[in-house]
Amino acid sequence: MTPQSNAAITAQNVTRKYLGGSFTAVDDVSLDFPEAQVTAFVGPSGCGKTTMLRMIAGLEDPTQGSISVYGEPVLGPGPDRGMIFQAYTSFPWLTALQNVEYGMKIIGIGKAERREKAERLLQEVHLGHAADSYPSQLSGGMKQRVAIARTLAQNPTVLLMDEPFGALDAQVRWEMQEMMIEIIEVEKKTVIMVTHDIQEAIYLADRIVFFTRNPGRIKQDIILDFKGGKRFPQKEALLAEPGYIDVERQLFAWMREEIQSG
Repeated sequence: MTPQSNAAITAQNVTRKYLGGSFTAVDDVSLDFPEAQVTAFVGPSGCGKTTMLRMIAGLEDPTQGSISVYGEPVLGPGPDRGMIFQAYTSFPWLTALQNVEYGMKIIGIGKAERREKAERLLQEVHLGHAADSYPSQLSGGMKQRVAIARTLAQNPTVLLMDEPFGALDAQVRWEMQEMMIEIIEVEKKTVIMVTHDIQEAIYLADRIVFFTRNPGRIKQDIILDFKGGKRFPQKEALLAEPGYIDVERQLFAWMREEIQSG
């Protein structure tokens, strides 16, 4: 695969094996991720999509192949990539504001600057009113908002999200999805997310990469052209968009094919 000139991330012939090579999680995957595009990894459980995300994050190394960010090889975690996990990762002894400030403090950003940025980001994630609250005083959705703000505070060029809303109930989940649309529009990050939720993938992403069941290969790589390059602040507006049902039906059909292929 020839890297695209505007690619923020390039993965070339990436394979990841475990158990001394006897188990292949990801098999010969090549992808380019253009700048400011939102990509969703979708596929059946165990298809290697989280493994692929972790390799882009630098948390795991490919057994074969290479991954680069703006032409620089990924050799481990770095400040250019921010990772948001499903599990809540706030420090319980710090307030929401202090949690968001923490990373900036570590890298030496001055108190006034980091306070101003942390307050702005908490407003951006609709949590300005809870700046002085501790994690034990926050709901699951609020804790995840803190995690998102804290990650954005590092100003990564790439935002990686591993089922970030998977532990939330349905109402909070769609509220968080709509909030992410706002953040994506403001922050202009390159985003790669893993999700099992087909509606979530269609709503948030510009592109969906669908993985086969183990070993994980690319089954389909589609641009959501029916969205016309738009992002929808309210989820119901997308559900009414011509073409939405066809895409959803196709994704469910691919999922069924992969589940039944075993």
